Amino acid sequence: MGSTNSTLSKIPNVEELVQETGFTPAHIVRLYDRFEALDKEKTGHLRPQDFGAINRLAINPIGDRIIGAFFSPGQETVDFHSFVRILAHFRPADKKRPKDPSMPEPVNSRTSKLKFAFQLYDQDKDGKISRAELLQVLRSMLEMQVTEEQLESIADRTIQEADLDTDDAISFEEFRKSLEKVNIDHKMSIRFLR
Repeated sequence: MGSTNSTLSKIPNVEELVQETGFTPAHIVRLYDRFEALDKEKTGHLRPQDFGAINRLAINPIGDRIIGAFFSPGQETVDFHSFVRILAHFRPADKKRPKDPSMPEPVNSRTSKLKFAFQLYDQDKDGKISRAELLQVLRSMLEMQVTEEQLESIADRTIQEADLDTDDAISFEEFRKSLEKVNIDHKMSIRFLR
């Protein structure tokens, strides 16, 4: 326990981070250790290439997009607090956590997880997923498993089914509605903190 307290004392505003993300102090310490292991140059910041050491991201077909989600436009590094906030999207929802309307929605809520997933598709950040953006993701995910014609057919059918306002793109609300029956908490949760 002394080691945990010692590490926690190195992290500024740790109580705020625990409150905001729902991670326990022990989880924060484990994430801090992981962050430090990725920070090979010991700068206190991670660059996109530092994430290459995470095997599951390195082999993930959309790993570059996931890594990109850690960085705001024009931002070349991410600090520990930002790192934890992004990872909190993948924390299973806390069903026992009381809903307080005066508090912001937790970053691991269904809506927050959907917004995070939506941004992986909406690369030009215009609030819509275009056919071209959908095709880029499908190409990355399916690579050589299907033909280009099949990819285009999947993209067209997906947009046709989800595009309620017939503007040939998928808005966040359409994205959310199309995934109503999907267990997002299960699909977007990593149980890496046991």
